[in-house]
Amino acid sequence: MVIFFEQSLIDVWRQVLVENADEVELEIEHYPVRLTPKRRLRQVDFTFEGNKIRGLEQNPETKSRWAQMARAGKKVMQFLSEGRYEHFMC
Repeated sequence: MVIFFEQSLIDVWRQVLVENADEVELEIEHYPVRLTPKRRLRQVDFTFEGNKIRGLEQNPETKSRWAQMARAGKKVMQFLSEGRYEHFMC
């Protein structure tokens, strides 16, 4: 299951930040990509095995090391599930 979960995160990241998709497709489900009101960052809410997950483009204007990578041109996405953040970057 872990490999499938990680592959799903990669698929979301790729569709949102690489392909600039308006919606994410995971298996047979489709999830709209929205822009946050203030910073216009891309975000998508999706479900994996009954768990709600939010993928959010990294804000490059913060002071974190992830933001530093985003400023350097890396495509960084945060994933929030059950109150915890995970980051993914390529």
